[in-house]
Amino acid sequence: MSNIHVSATVNGDAVEFLCEPDESLLDSLRDRLALTGSKEGCGTGDCGACSVVLDGRLVCSCLVLGAEADGRTIETIEGVADGDDLHPLQQKFLDHAALQCGICTPGFLVAAKALLERNPDPDETEIRYWLAGNLCRCTGYDKIVRAVMDAAEEMRQ
Repeated sequence: MSNIHVSATVNGDAVEFLCEPDESLLDSLRDRLALTGSKEGCGTGDCGACSVVLDGRLVCSCLVLGAEADGRTIETIEGVADGDDLHPLQQKFLDHAALQCGICTPGFLVAAKALLERNPDPDETEIRYWLAGNLCRCTGYDKIVRAVMDAAEEMRQ
């Protein structure tokens, strides 16, 4: 099989890479573009650790082919902060101790950011529903939900 040439926009930057036809977007991001923030937790779309936003839609990058990214826009965890300035969600995850081992954290942050861009004032039920595709084995979900609620409040002010 020959490699496929992909041109995409990742975190606002035009990128090009070659990938295998059967290579996941997660592997392309990590291995071709050195964007290692997204993690592979399950490889089957069940854990959310590899969550990215593809053309405005939250997806598990382990379930999308790298070749499918051609001509598309991708937002990863690396694009959440503004240089050295943490996004309010990132700061609130730290403030609320909403992380431990860190494997799930990038997926939670990308998913929470996507939620807050759609609805800047979600209630607890909506946050829990929106983040249901992200699994954490280390913390309870309460700290994560509280961090998202606190970040939403700060971002509205």
